Amino acid sequence: MKSLVLAEKPSVAREIARVLNCNQKSKGYIEGVNYVVTWALGHLVTLAEPEDYDQKLRQWRMEDLPMMPEKIKLKVIKQSSQQYQVVRGLMQRPDIKDLVIATDAGREGELVARWIMAKAAWKKPFKRLWIPSQTDAAIREGFASLKAGNAYNSLYDAAVCRAEADWLVGLNVTRALTCKFNTQFTAGRVQTPTLAMIVNREQEIKEFKPVDYWTIRADFGDYYGDWRDHKGQGRIFDHARAETIVAKLKGHSGVIADIRREAKSELPPLAYDLTELQRDANRRLNLSAQRTLAVLQNLYQEHKLVTYPRTDSRYITKDIVPTLPERLKGMGVGPYAALVKPLLQKKLSPGKRLVDDSKVSDHHAIIPTEQPLKLANLSVEEKKLYDLIAKRFIAVLYPPCLYDQTTITTIVNGENFHSRGKMVKELGWRAVTVSVIEREETNQDVLPEQNLIQQQKGSQKQVKSCKEIKSKTRPPARYNEATLLTAMESPGKFIADEELRESMKGSGLGTPATRADIIEKLINSYYVERNGKELVPTSKGIQMIPLAPAVLRSPELTAQWEQKLTDIAKGKGSKEQFITGIRQSAREMVQGVRTNTAEYKATNISKSKCPACGKFMLITNGKRGKMLVCPDRNCGHRQPEKEKEHIGLGNSKRASQINQKLINQFSDKEDIKQNLGEILKSALEKRTEKK
Repeated sequence: MKSLVLAEKPSVAREIARVLNCNQKSKGYIEGVNYVVTWALGHLVTLAEPEDYDQKLRQWRMEDLPMMPEKIKLKVIKQSSQQYQVVRGLMQRPDIKDLVIATDAGREGELVARWIMAKAAWKKPFKRLWIPSQTDAAIREGFASLKAGNAYNSLYDAAVCRAEADWLVGLNVTRALTCKFNTQFTAGRVQTPTLAMIVNREQEIKEFKPVDYWTIRADFGDYYGDWRDHKGQGRIFDHARAETIVAKLKGHSGVIADIRREAKSELPPLAYDLTELQRDANRRLNLSAQRTLAVLQNLYQEHKLVTYPRTDSRYITKDIVPTLPERLKGMGVGPYAALVKPLLQKKLSPGKRLVDDSKVSDHHAIIPTEQPLKLANLSVEEKKLYDLIAKRFIAVLYPPCLYDQTTITTIVNGENFHSRGKMVKELGWRAVTVSVIEREETNQDVLPEQNLIQQQKGSQKQVKSCKEIKSKTRPPARYNEATLLTAMESPGKFIADEELRESMKGSGLGTPATRADIIEKLINSYYVERNGKELVPTSKGIQMIPLAPAVLRSPELTAQWEQKLTDIAKGKGSKEQFITGIRQSAREMVQGVRTNTAEYKATNISKSKCPACGKFMLITNGKRGKMLVCPDRNCGHRQPEKEKEHIGLGNSKRASQINQKLINQFSDKEDIKQNLGEILKSALEKRTEKK
């Protein structure tokens, strides 16, 4: 008798099969003496479409809404049905005694496997492989200590609730908006409140009226001082008052009234979770959140250099501490050798800044594995992202940065001028990396740092010069991906209810694994455009928000749902109560759209007519430039603004068909690489024959 191992992707399955000594390759699986290893292609099974319940729902009509099937069904995804049949066939083999779920160790990975099991009517025992990384050692250790499959039932329940909630809310509200306004809208429990934050920020910027203000700086020769009032404020909004203060200084010298010296320490930053890494990669490397996740997945899955990516924790557990020296040895080459050396020369005893079991849920922080680092095998993006992770990991193990901070108060004719400087005594973790903190609004009253030489209290200081500096108040900054991820992670300030706002700490809009996809979905739906690093709402996105149900625009409802999903995953919430509430909310949202009297007007109409239906098409920004899209949802034609024939592929529609054929025909990217040339050659030959 053998165990069937179900991995999420072919590449992962091949690695597991190698570790388990499975060498007999067959179509869709690899077999050994004790194990049969097979794989999904991401999801093989998904929720049924509306028309799978009733063919009349193939047509989008307001009178058919809301769609509320008594029980939401599953269906096999057509494009990957061949692999599903392979997995199903293996499940039915009489020599298979049990199943090991080896999909990604998270909510979505659990759903991938359980839906396949449910559709194939799996009745035999099953276990769970739950590993933090893809190294050989982690795989062997994981199979030596497999978890009981039923221990993850609550995680599966939460995953099902999330999927069904998105179906009930997303499909119903999307159809309601589209039917009501005859424009292709999409809505969802996470994407709509996220869009609302971007639109509301744009409105704040539009309504912002800049105000002039002045600051005053005095030069005392070997240092300068910035004027502050008795409350510590440095901005003066009355020009006459600023002029009066400057006039008071002329002909007067100052005196050092106070010198404060404080010994301070700056703790290292916490290790990365996915969201913080995406933020940092966007700020420093200009990578989108989605691209960061893709590169990170390669470092985890293919190179096995980092631990599980989709984590929301920035700490590790005590049992990981003994592995730290091996991790440091594995990465101690190239630019990291000198940084790692002092850590390996002493016994590591990291404190609560890194080790805290209570703050780790399913997975610990993203840190390097014990796998030997071979930088030559990494792409440019992989090297840069690994560098962030490696240096952050090393920095957390380094001591605090120690420095003396000096603050000088100089008084000139009754006016206070403040100066601040610091002298570093021990660089500590700052010898490894810098911590970049991007603030949405810079506090104008924070004193700038300067080099201060030794001064004496009571010393007279000559005012070398004094100037008033005119500035204007600035509007809030537009969101970029880094700041939007922060807002999605901590939407508390957008929630009026104080109790709910407090309960939302540690939760947010979506999960670390889904936020990047939400941002891309907003862009692909033409609600938001990238303008450099800024995310700017389009006219369609701005108009969509007042058209959407009011309850869906606020993070509050989504925050409640996310909190309940988290409770369900922990076994504390009721799956049935959650879905009942979702159904009721979906009904109310559809009714709200139905009675909405607002109007939608497209402002991006082109002069080009749709070749299919004759309507004037809309200009939108696509991934590869401007696109022309038919406004009639029943038509759906789209093309590049200046349509060009592509080599051997005909028009863009034909190119899209061939791309889909590639995806359907080959299950793994290695297969695509090997066969891409043949497919393109075949397409070119067929086109030549037709001509």
